[in-house]
Amino acid sequence: MSATYTNESQAFVDLLKKLKAYSEAVGMLYWDLRTGAPRKGVPGRSETIGMLSTDVFKLSVSDEMGAYLDTLEAKMDELDAPLKKMVQDTRKDYNRNKLLPPELYQEYVVLTSKAESAWEEAKHSGDYDTFKPFLKDIVKISQQFIDYWGVKETRYDTLLDMYEPGMTVAELDRIFGDLRDQLVPLVEEVKQADNKPAFAFLKDTYSIEGQKSFSNFILNQMGFDFTAGRLDESVHPFAIGLNLGDVRITTNYLEKDVASAIFSSLHEGGHALYEQNISPAFAGLPLCEGTSMGIHESQSRLWENLVGRSLPFWKQYYGELQRTFPSQLSQVKAEDFYRAINRVEPSLIRIEADEVTYNLHIIIRYEIEKMLFNDNLSVDDLPEVWNDKYESYLGVRPTNNGEGVLQDVHWSGGSFGYFPSYALGNMYAAQMMHSMRKGMPDLDARIENGELAPIKAYLTEHVYQYGKLKTPSDIIQSMTGEALNPQYLVDYLTNKTKEVYQLS
Repeated sequence: MSATYTNESQAFVDLLKKLKAYSEAVGMLYWDLRTGAPRKGVPGRSETIGMLSTDVFKLSVSDEMGAYLDTLEAKMDELDAPLKKMVQDTRKDYNRNKLLPPELYQEYVVLTSKAESAWEEAKHSGDYDTFKPFLKDIVKISQQFIDYWGVKETRYDTLLDMYEPGMTVAELDRIFGDLRDQLVPLVEEVKQADNKPAFAFLKDTYSIEGQKSFSNFILNQMGFDFTAGRLDESVHPFAIGLNLGDVRITTNYLEKDVASAIFSSLHEGGHALYEQNISPAFAGLPLCEGTSMGIHESQSRLWENLVGRSLPFWKQYYGELQRTFPSQLSQVKAEDFYRAINRVEPSLIRIEADEVTYNLHIIIRYEIEKMLFNDNLSVDDLPEVWNDKYESYLGVRPTNNGEGVLQDVHWSGGSFGYFPSYALGNMYAAQMMHSMRKGMPDLDARIENGELAPIKAYLTEHVYQYGKLKTPSDIIQSMTGEALNPQYLVDYLTNKTKEVYQLS
């Protein structure tokens, strides 16, 4: 960092850098566990991750850390903005984590490391019973964590604050209720539409090698820096930022669904652009990460959907996809491909859902998580509750748990409270795109000409460079001139769906 600090300030920053270095090492072990570690190595690797994570945890709540915080808080008015933000964030984490017994934290980390590998096998087989003991223990310890931290308005509010600071159940109930009430009639209108897109060609056979080539091509076009990152495979796509020069993403290739890898690569690529373009001044510090999961998801969803599912995007890049898969797509027009990838169709799998019904997938998970933590829903009953909600909200019912309650990795990692971030990300993204269009009236023409760099530059200026320095509300307010407004998402989805289905 460019600032000159006192001895106490510099010692505090040095300790934060040490914690960040440990976390990078743990992150590297986690990435290897998810992408290539031998099955027999999972138990040992999980114990190693748990041990190192606990050392990081103990250091973060050490007397040394507490003393630095006390000293710096006594002269907050003298601190520059980055240092002040780090003191504030570290104090919040310190106070929360100081309440947890280190041995319970280590048990939790080891448990979730093992659980994610158990989830992979259970998802593949659809065998919920083999994963259920892990999930019961994860929920149990998460409930214990809430008891130690203290219950906010509800128990689930305590978890929400971990991913989207300040967000509450009351606010989400209002936002999601409004969203549901406006989107359900749109879905019903689509069901009655006469001019439905053809999409059978998307389910043809597409070689994995061809999909890999096109995914790499699209990431290059976005501005993903392959000298500072890489693309790999995993059962469930994810992104991990180890440092500014090492941001890794994964995708999953399906021979019978060419769209799946394309849009998961765009999605994870959006996460990666955020992580790769944070100010170098924050390298090695806790500010060198996204400010919240909602803002992080706004970047992945913006690139995946508002850019990647747009007609101008495919007018530019469809030719390359046709050249990659000539026998499957040579007779399919770009406009027909665009309509196919934007069809509205209730489905079982969240990551393959259309933009309109996707939000209902999130609302289902949100309601189930509330039931788990506020209403003591039993883990034994999760599959039935899940299936009933899918039938009620989307009119589809899973035939096995692999396409039902086991489809997402999040609960195996204990990420309760994360799912709402996806819908919030959709809202942030639509509002940001509206603002971007005002600043770049020729945005569609630029995209159609393959000029994606201005989008990356705009987002770097308003979002990426700040890392965790600005709060989510600061980001959206300064970028768009108003607080989060879900109506931008509704308007975007309504206008686009009416275009795709040629509705009046």
